[in-house]
Amino acid sequence: MVQEKADAAIPVTTLSPPEGNTTFLGGTTWCVALAGVPQIDLQNALDWACGLGMTDCSAIQDGGACFEPDTLLSHASYAFNNYYQQNGNSDIACNFGGTATLTKSNPSYGKCNYAASGLGYVLILCTSQT
Repeated sequence: MVQEKADAAIPVTTLSPPEGNTTFLGGTTWCVALAGVPQIDLQNALDWACGLGMTDCSAIQDGGACFEPDTLLSHASYAFNNYYQQNGNSDIACNFGGTATLTKSNPSYGKCNYAASGLGYVLILCTSQT
């Protein structure tokens, strides 16, 4: 009789990204690119946000509502904010290697609307009386 030893079950630890602090407690915030950071760092962060970060960057493509002004700072701000809003408005979601910062001033302009969280949410409590 051959006895087979079952493979020892090795627990797999799955780490989730750090939650960070919720930043819109005192009102709505947006994440924008920092002026004055090296252009290469800003470009790398923008490339990441629109690539691996899976941010919708269609509005900053040629002909999009946020293409103009056609500057790296403007395009990065739009992409950074989209990523920030889609990822829970946490401090960690507005870092981009030190190329971004939070603002309480809405950066939207003209037809270019920056996404915002924390607006329009209403908690309705329903009670049933029988």
